[in-house]
Order: sequence, then structure tokens, then C-alpha cells
Amino acid sequence: MKPTLATLALLVLSPILAHDEFFNGRDLAGWRGLSEHWSAQEGTLVGSSRPDGLKFNTFLVSAREYGDFELTFEVKLEGDKNPNSGVQIRSQVMEEKTWAVKGPQCDIGQGYWGSLFGEHFAEGDKHVMMKAADWAEVKKVLKEKDFNFSEIRAVGKQVTIKTNGLTTVEGEFPAMADRGVIAWQLHGGGPMTVTFRNIKFKSLD
Repeated sequence: MKPTLATLALLVLSPILAHDEFFNGRDLAGWRGLSEHWSAQEGTLVGSSRPDGLKFNTFLVSAREYGDFELTFEVKLEGDKNPNSGVQIRSQVMEEKTWAVKGPQCDIGQGYWGSLFGEHFAEGDKHVMMKAADWAEVKKVLKEKDFNFSEIRAVGKQVTIKTNGLTTVEGEFPAMADRGVIAWQLHGGGPMTVTFRNIKFKSLD
């Protein structure tokens, strides 16, 4: 049967609608976290610990859980004392006072960019490096004071992470949950700002 114009229009529009439900760029609808540290500004997502920094890691957490997906975005870090961020995938909320989470994290920051890190993911809620990126290779493509393009793909137990087109992680991670929240990290430490823009999400469930 030939698809109608209405059907073709729906197929074209569906990814846009799904993305708008993920992050609409106007406000933080569908997300939970410390509102004093997170804001939506003209299509971008901004996390800031200025002027005093933070004594703990905090996250902006999706209200929904996700399974298989593709997520792309551009990200820039600003701060004087080694600013750090990351994106949690298939994770769980540990507590809502500081919005702490546990699970796999696609790391963003000096020395760790493009790695898959386990935030409170080892036995006893300890941190663990699940798979480190080759920092020598990452440095060749990284723009330290500008936006960098990141790609995350999770299908089944397979995770692929790319930074500016360089594949930094690709492998199977059996300990990873089948579903969980996605969460953007604002790392504890000195005053910093992390800006995410051109966020595009596609569910593969």
C-alpha cells in the first residue's frame, strides 16, 4: 500500500516531536534537579555552580526512564579549576536532596573526556572506571575552550561514545541496567559552568 501524504508528514515530524518532549529548549519541563543551578536559555541547557562552587555532585534528572536511544549534543566547560561534567545513562536516583544518581556516566572533563565512568556503580556505591578513553587520542580532536560534539548510543548492553567524531568507547557492559534515567552532571568543586546545546534525542525502544 502506498503511504499517503499525511502518513509521510507524520513520519517526518515524529523525531522532532520526540526531541521536543525530551528537552524543549524553553524551560526544564520533564526534568528534576536543583533549580538554582540549572536553566534553559534560548535552546541551551546551562548548569552553573557560580559564584561559590559546590561541595557535591548534582544532576538534572529526566522524569522518564529510557532504554535504547541515541543522544547527540555540543558541550562547553568553563571554570578555572578543572571543570567537569558528564551524562548519566540508564541510571537511578540515589537521593533528591542534592539530586545524586548512580549508574554509567559518559564523562566530560580534562583527562576523562569520552570515558564511561561508573558513578556510585561499584559494590558499596563506590566509583569505578568502566572503560577509559585514550586521552592521548582525545586530545588530538578536543577543543578545550570551545564546544565539542558528543554522541552517545545505547542499544541492549552495547554503548558507543564519540567525541568530535572519534570513537572513544565501544563495547558491551553486562552490569548496565536495561532502562533508567538520563541525567546531566554539574560536578562538585570550584565555580564552573557547563553549557549543552543542539541537544538531539532519538528513542530506539
